[in-house]
Amino acid sequence: MTTLLDNAARTFERRNPVTGDVATTTAAATIADVDAACDAAAAAFPAWSALGPNARRAILFKAADALEARKDQFIAAMVNEIGATPPWAGFNLMLAAGIVREAAAMTTQIGGEVIPSDKPGCIAMALREPVGVMVGIAPWNAPIILGVRAIAMPLACGNTVILKASEACPRTHALIIEAFQEVLPEGTVHLISNAPADAGEIVGALIDNPHVRRINFTGSTHVGKIIAKRAAEHLKPVLLELGGKAPFIVLDDADLDEAVKAAAFGAFMNSGQICMSTERIIVVESVADAFAEKFAAKAKTLAVGDPAEGKTQLGAVVDQKTVDTVAGLVEDALAKGAQRIAGGESNGVLMPATVIDKVTTDMRIFRDESFGPVVGIIRARDEAHAIELANDTEYGLSAAVFTKDTARGLRVAKQIKSGICHVNGPTVHDEAQMPFGGTKASGYGRFGGKAGIDAFTELRWVTVETLPGHYPI
Repeated sequence: MTTLLDNAARTFERRNPVTGDVATTTAAATIADVDAACDAAAAAFPAWSALGPNARRAILFKAADALEARKDQFIAAMVNEIGATPPWAGFNLMLAAGIVREAAAMTTQIGGEVIPSDKPGCIAMALREPVGVMVGIAPWNAPIILGVRAIAMPLACGNTVILKASEACPRTHALIIEAFQEVLPEGTVHLISNAPADAGEIVGALIDNPHVRRINFTGSTHVGKIIAKRAAEHLKPVLLELGGKAPFIVLDDADLDEAVKAAAFGAFMNSGQICMSTERIIVVESVADAFAEKFAAKAKTLAVGDPAEGKTQLGAVVDQKTVDTVAGLVEDALAKGAQRIAGGESNGVLMPATVIDKVTTDMRIFRDESFGPVVGIIRARDEAHAIELANDTEYGLSAAVFTKDTARGLRVAKQIKSGICHVNGPTVHDEAQMPFGGTKASGYGRFGGKAGIDAFTELRWVTVETLPGHYPI
């Protein structure tokens, strides 16, 4: 199979964040490469969109199998490119294959409806149809899950797709496209990988290309705003899944042991580098000391080490910039009166699980997304104050609330302004069939299940006249 790298005149290197060695050498696309991919995707669209739903379903099931057949390659790529632990890479692949199979199951669910018309003899229908060429832009932190999510449902809906790979994990994203290209018709799916310095130019060219009809992006709020503005110039819809500062509320009647387990998973899984990661633990004052003691003890049991050795729960963070960002947040909090009750100094990009207690709203760690293995504990006076603190953020992706009273938990959940909220569960929770997305600065639109169909199809009104026409002129 020919890949972009085989004929590439320009390449760039991605280095292993732990060792500094070259992890991947990948093609650095030009504007000409973007135009060629868009032309090829447009040429393939008529045949792919005309394919019957069960034929598309069968091909996508084969794509899921092709992904799983590359398990060892995916794990090696994630460990080398982003310092992920092998279990995290394996989970990525498992969920990604599920996303493809869920998308395959949706091919016969892309329906419409007959709408009663006031006009005699008029059959009025609302039909969902493929849009055309779509661009998916995926990040590095859960690269198989989010790379696959960017293309699976668009393909199931009959669109052709270009995946813009992350500069931090180009080999991981290339493996996704290789798996899909193995079973899909030629031209249906493409990969564009670019040097970091060229990112703005390449993404801009993808958005501007007249063949491209829609864009989905998962990443930072800052970049999401840039993409939305650029797409707005062409009136192209965008689905955005952006940053988060997930609150985890512990009420006075919570099962503290269960809350500790869920909060530790949410805060430190993948070293806190998940958009849903627990970043603010808001605990009602009456149980705050007991929770903090238990939670700090749990955090201290989480070992950090070289992910290539596969012996620790925490691997590396993606780069030194993350280390510096987290260190800055911690220093600011400590200078303003907070207390570090777990964690310590980093060893390069190997960062320990860090817990900062007695965080207040004037500290940067309360508001700024850390995207690292650090979490703050904030004391709330009561339930109402906890809700107020949870909503005191520009973000609104995921949230959680712990209480033994399920009705109370649901009542609190309804008052939290977020796209996702879990009662007695962690903030990190993803399933292929669920409507995934946020509010406020966390973006708009939804991936997953039937909600994804809305994002990746065009709704059309079509009528059929069955009686002779009668007109006033």
